[in-house]
Amino acid sequence: MQTLQPFHTFSLPAKAKNIVKVTALSALRSQWLACQQQNEPVLFLGQGSNVLFLDDFHGTVFINHLRGIEHKQDDQFHYLHVQGGENWHGLVEWTLQHGIGGLENLALIPGCVGTAPIQNIGAYGVEFKDVCDYVDIMNLHNGEQFRLNAQACQFGYRESIFKHQYRDGYFIYAVGLKLAKQWSPVLGYGSLSTFDPNTVTAQQVFDEVCLVRRTKLPDPNILGNAGSFFKNPVVEAKLADALKQDYPNMPYFPQHDGTVKLAAGWLIDQCGLKGFQIGGAAVHQNQALVLVNTGHATGSDVVELAHHVRQCVATKFNVCLQPEVRFIGLRGEIDSEQAIS
Repeated sequence: MQTLQPFHTFSLPAKAKNIVKVTALSALRSQWLACQQQNEPVLFLGQGSNVLFLDDFHGTVFINHLRGIEHKQDDQFHYLHVQGGENWHGLVEWTLQHGIGGLENLALIPGCVGTAPIQNIGAYGVEFKDVCDYVDIMNLHNGEQFRLNAQACQFGYRESIFKHQYRDGYFIYAVGLKLAKQWSPVLGYGSLSTFDPNTVTAQQVFDEVCLVRRTKLPDPNILGNAGSFFKNPVVEAKLADALKQDYPNMPYFPQHDGTVKLAAGWLIDQCGLKGFQIGGAAVHQNQALVLVNTGHATGSDVVELAHHVRQCVATKFNVCLQPEVRFIGLRGEIDSEQAIS
């Protein structure tokens, strides 16, 4: 067994039977097929920034190390073809260095490019779907490589087709991004709303997002975590309006379909849970949406803590939180909501 501790940001003492770095698609497929023949489970990781290992993994973990950024443009758009193993924040920095705006709200989201479509990552009013042109995939069963346009990816809030139809036996090896040359800032969230949309630059938005995230969120190199542990719940307007009457300061974000998105971190904070600890797992002191490894946490510590948080929020607000983090058991991903219910 090989340690997985350096390969996931929660830094739990989990192990895997084998760990393989992916540098070529041809080698990946032959290794994957060998695992299938031996009935051995497989797991694909980028930078392990959105996973929680509940146990040692009894199979092979493939780490995406495919690298490269290609840039084309026309009169209206910049087009980027990005290999899946590229660091996401590194890509955001690359775009700004090349005078390309559009990704700045997504600064400092941990992880790699190939995992961005799976979760449809998002922050500060921008989601991956807003900049996606296409996603390139390999069918590991037959070696076919194909491309899905953004619409075919069935993006939703922290949702995509890659959690369903293309979850098992498929590998995202590259993505295409389409960024408008006529840049328009997205300033609807938090301190970004203080900027003047007529004068603000993409670099200023990037700097502010980085400042806020670094102030609120713990560095996983110092305190193990997987970023936002829970999804922001989307509830019926009737429930949201009733809660808003009782809690006038509650963050409240109407959605296009008539529902309302609430801030999970705010709900948890109102339950007085900042700093609450079970075993080696704790709710972060500065950002209640983040569960942290204080140094000696186990997967079961984090699950027990997440269960407690979910119960407290459900009791106080009648809102059930769902984990954003993927839970990995002995042979692969398990139902995270069921695990903490």
